[in-house]
Amino acid sequence: MKICVLVKEVPDAAVEKRIDPSTGRMDRSGEKNLNPYDTHAIEAAMQLREGGAVQVDEIVAVTMGPESAVRALHKAVSLGADRSLHLSDGSLAGSDVGATGYALSKALAKEQPDLVLLGQQSDDGECYTIGAVVADYLQMPSLTQVIKMDVDSGALRCERQAEYGYDTVQVEFPAVIAVGDAINEPRYPSLKAIMGAKKKPLETVAAGDIGIDASRVGAEGSQVQCGDFKAPPAKAAGQIIEDEDTGETVEKIIAWLDERKLI
Repeated sequence: MKICVLVKEVPDAAVEKRIDPSTGRMDRSGEKNLNPYDTHAIEAAMQLREGGAVQVDEIVAVTMGPESAVRALHKAVSLGADRSLHLSDGSLAGSDVGATGYALSKALAKEQPDLVLLGQQSDDGECYTIGAVVADYLQMPSLTQVIKMDVDSGALRCERQAEYGYDTVQVEFPAVIAVGDAINEPRYPSLKAIMGAKKKPLETVAAGDIGIDASRVGAEGSQVQCGDFKAPPAKAAGQIIEDEDTGETVEKIIAWLDERKLI
């Protein structure tokens, strides 16, 4: 079995998310990291391999992004992937979810995986839908919010979290599965794995190499057009009451609450 894990480079959690007004896209300058939700997908692939119920011959990390996205692939390899595929092309910049899903499906079609895993969302766009879009293009069954996976009689038995409780669903291979962060606790990469990640095979392909129709990707090939973005209005400064005289301070607080009819 071959498992492909979709991963993404996202701004680090400590970086303030903002929109570039000149492009209408997220400003991705600053520190970046592997999408934390995707680490659960890599761990799920590793646990399938180590579980022994099915023979996993290869785990391939796949991403679409600029040149800097190789760092996310190196992190994915250090967590257990055997090699990586990087789809990188200037024509892909500005792709919406539909265009991104189409482009990724072309990269995955090149690999012909038996199972595609990904995190339930990205830490930047948080659209939750890329797995379903990819599955639609690949004509594979798809599940989201999966929190447990077991191989049963040559199929995948999944438990997924729903608004009303839990579903247990069995799907045939090949399939696209978006896992929730409750599915596992990702392992920490060893120093040896981190040092060796850059030596693992990494293939870079352009849009034309895998038959992507340029008219269906990028800003021009996207169905979603971004409008005008504005920062939220700044909040008014709060009132600070110094506690120099406890009795006077209490009176001020009571008066403030009473004025707003909160008491």
